[in-house]
Amino acid sequence: MVARAKAPEPATDRSKEGDLSKGAGLIDGKIVPIADAKLPITDWGFLRSDVTYDVAHVWKGSFFRLDDHLARFQASMKGLRLSIPMDSSDIRRELMNLVRATGLRDAYVSMICTRGSVKPGMPRHPKNCVNRFYSYVLPFVWVMPEDMQARGAHAIMAKTPRIAPESVDPTIKNFHWGDLTRAMFEASDAGADIAFLTDGHGHLTEGPGFNIFAIIDGTVVSPDRGALEGITRKSVFELCDEIGVPYQIRPLHVSELEGADELLTATTAGGVMPVSRLDGRIYGNDRPGPISAKLRQRYWQKHEEGWHATPIQYD
Repeated sequence: MVARAKAPEPATDRSKEGDLSKGAGLIDGKIVPIADAKLPITDWGFLRSDVTYDVAHVWKGSFFRLDDHLARFQASMKGLRLSIPMDSSDIRRELMNLVRATGLRDAYVSMICTRGSVKPGMPRHPKNCVNRFYSYVLPFVWVMPEDMQARGAHAIMAKTPRIAPESVDPTIKNFHWGDLTRAMFEASDAGADIAFLTDGHGHLTEGPGFNIFAIIDGTVVSPDRGALEGITRKSVFELCDEIGVPYQIRPLHVSELEGADELLTATTAGGVMPVSRLDGRIYGNDRPGPISAKLRQRYWQKHEEGWHATPIQYD
């Protein structure tokens, strides 16, 4: 049985002990400035990337799809056989307290469960670790700057394949980013903004931190393999239903991208983000296509309308 950490005490506002406007962390139930947020060097989350996490965002004082993020976080912990003495309502309370303490109205909020450290005197096996919960908040993070989104990102198809799902389940958020990091350097070396990865057999998977979509003959298509089941991807499908655009989740071979009308990406840290080039091929006159642009505009408009919002009660 996985050892369980002692439940943290409810977090309190420690804003008087440091400037939290640049971000804060929740460490052992205490809120600290982000620069002071540390974990033990013996934690297997650091030593072995034995960790899961989830990231939600706060926009204009409200969490977006918080329940969806909490549900996925719980599923990820279960999938990795991690356990903490906190249910979703406990985690929700701590995240609310943490954001409230910073005063941030637009924020990037991460919840993390690590394997923790092996209990003294016990064999070095994951079942003998005390699992740990951490969280931190930063001012809102953009995966792509807004000017890049406006003109459409320039992408490449990375030579590095995605880690096989038989080894690391991509539907569980994890820190196994060796393949994604290599792909990011490939994009940088090629003078591009972002990279797409395949499964090594010609099928599209995802990019470093974002889901991928191709718009083919008026249908929004997203890969069915090697990718996180993104909360923002779910939002894109809901928007497709709203504006009357069909969508599919299916195998997407890279050869289909040559005939695609548009490309776009989606992530919590940026929303719906169009792509205008792939390996030098220009889409939509080198600007976001009409469906991509409409999805992006509607995504942020609905934020303004309180779509899937959980307001934070600031002091």
